[in-house]
Amino acid sequence: MRWSHLSASPDDASLLDAAPVASPLPLALPGATVRTFDTPGFAGMTFYEIRSKSIINRVPGASRVPFQWTINPYRGCSHACSYCLGGDTPILLADGSTRPLSQLQVGDAVLGTVGAGPLRRYAATTVLDHWTTSKPAFRVTLADGTRLVASGDHRFLTDRGWRHVSPAEPHLPALAVGDRMSGVGHFADPPKESPDYRAGFLCGLIRGDAGAPPTATPREGDAWIRADGYLDEIPMHEALRWPEVPTGEWRRGFLAGAFGATGTADGLAVIFTSRDQGFLDRVTEALTHLGLPSRRPPHPQLGGTHCAEVGRDLWAALRFRHLTGIPGAPLDASGVEVGSDAQLTVADIEELGLTLPLYDITTGTGDFIADGVVSHNCFARNTHTYLDLDAGRDFDSKVIVKVNAGELVRRELAAPRWKREPIAMGTNVDVYQRAEGRYRLMPEILTALRDHANPFSILTKGTLILRDLELLRQAATVTDVSLAFSIGFVDETVWREVEPGTPSPRRRLDAVRRLTDAGFAVNVLMAPILPGLTDTDESIEETVAAIAASGAVAATPIPLHLRPGAREWYAAWLTREHPALAPRYRDLYRGGSYLTQPFQNEIGARVRLAARRHGLHRPTPGEARGATYSNDDEDATSTTASEQLTLL
Repeated sequence: MRWSHLSASPDDASLLDAAPVASPLPLALPGATVRTFDTPGFAGMTFYEIRSKSIINRVPGASRVPFQWTINPYRGCSHACSYCLGGDTPILLADGSTRPLSQLQVGDAVLGTVGAGPLRRYAATTVLDHWTTSKPAFRVTLADGTRLVASGDHRFLTDRGWRHVSPAEPHLPALAVGDRMSGVGHFADPPKESPDYRAGFLCGLIRGDAGAPPTATPREGDAWIRADGYLDEIPMHEALRWPEVPTGEWRRGFLAGAFGATGTADGLAVIFTSRDQGFLDRVTEALTHLGLPSRRPPHPQLGGTHCAEVGRDLWAALRFRHLTGIPGAPLDASGVEVGSDAQLTVADIEELGLTLPLYDITTGTGDFIADGVVSHNCFARNTHTYLDLDAGRDFDSKVIVKVNAGELVRRELAAPRWKREPIAMGTNVDVYQRAEGRYRLMPEILTALRDHANPFSILTKGTLILRDLELLRQAATVTDVSLAFSIGFVDETVWREVEPGTPSPRRRLDAVRRLTDAGFAVNVLMAPILPGLTDTDESIEETVAAIAASGAVAATPIPLHLRPGAREWYAAWLTREHPALAPRYRDLYRGGSYLTQPFQNEIGARVRLAARRHGLHRPTPGEARGATYSNDDEDATSTTASEQLTLL
């Protein structure tokens, strides 16, 4: 149900076109008014106000939905979240090195995490998308001195779960002073190639090579190429000299050279081997001075070879690599448990009062490691590519608004060929998203539908519908009005993960109660029911009980279906949060976007049993779209819905 004929001259008098066909969306629309707003909820967003050519759209005949006509006053959705960081924030690559966020590219291998809640483990993942935007900036300072510049809606993993730096919506969990972040801690600054560093490097390389075990394979490569360049400036006799008081830079260079000569990396372990115990004493002393724990096995290996090892944990493995600047040392952190300590406690959160260029990426795990802490990326952007908006900056910053929607509805309803057919709203983009609070398009649309006594239905997740309660009452006295809320589950944790930009399930249930108290028979679509997550007997029972308590007349089960776009981001989220379920989902959705019919039937049967227990009748096919408010004695027929509202 894409839009066509997006802009029109004010005097265009053409009427409803049958079955509009989508066309590419040019953002530089002729005659469009471009607006931005300073309110926190719309920070960084641009609204393109257009005068559209048509508003009542015919649903393509191949669609599986059971209604024929829709109204969509918005293109794009202000429910959406964006998560952004400063471009100079160092991001941990899968090989243990770092790169500024602004310099990452699609295809880069970075380190993310998988698991549920605080029980997470590190995993290599791939950058799927990279973009920039401009946002009001905040600075988060940790106890160890780490400073992270981020937008207010950026999320970090803490001991209390994912927390937004400074969310615009009051229901979203906010980061607070005292929260402890998860991760490995601040990345060490790389060494400067000063004369001391170069001298130390030559000393470690040459002396390490001299003490190498006789069975060791002679080494060639980057370390010796670097040494050739350094020897042009530093004489050999100076390079071999032990300094009386080594500087920190000399020690960094010495360890880098020593690793080039005799070091090996195995998983998280960094090991130096040598027949010269004096050389290993120098290695141990340099490690200790730089704050890196080490150990010396008491007994030599065969052939009189001794060794020194850096502590086998991710923090030490990364700090060694970053402090010394060694290239090409393999790192395998997959499966390592994500930890935390007091040094990652939030010490301060301050608004900078500046709008800065900020960056973000999408990864396969849905997160990444930003300057040592676990950082959430935006996992839902690809769901808007079907709106002809790209998955980057357009997703969170550009919304098309049909400002003449009200007058178009009135004109098209008055067309002689219009037969007062039912119109469905909220089936593509939620008509009661946050932007509706600013533009107030729905009152005019509802007034026109009321004046023409045209039947309509609304499916929403937005509690803003209560603003128009009186208009809905008036329309229901002259025509059939069907109202439905999408509430797939009441688990607050799952809601924050898959529907973070929407009102909470409890707030939606309160809205259902308000509407039923006003006389509407409201249907609740249990959409989506998530296999393995919210399809348990406990989840179904709790959700159906809450729906019944709200006064809804029916609970219609709609299991999750995954269309292209939604499929990709949901798979990334599932793999990250519930990796054990990934094989099951591959089997369930192997045949396409929908669950197998037997599985759908099984979920439906369990919901119907729970509905009977709580006094909710089983909806007939004519009631599945939404129950109808009617002033007649007989039940009115309403349209059905075989598709869920979008997860966002």
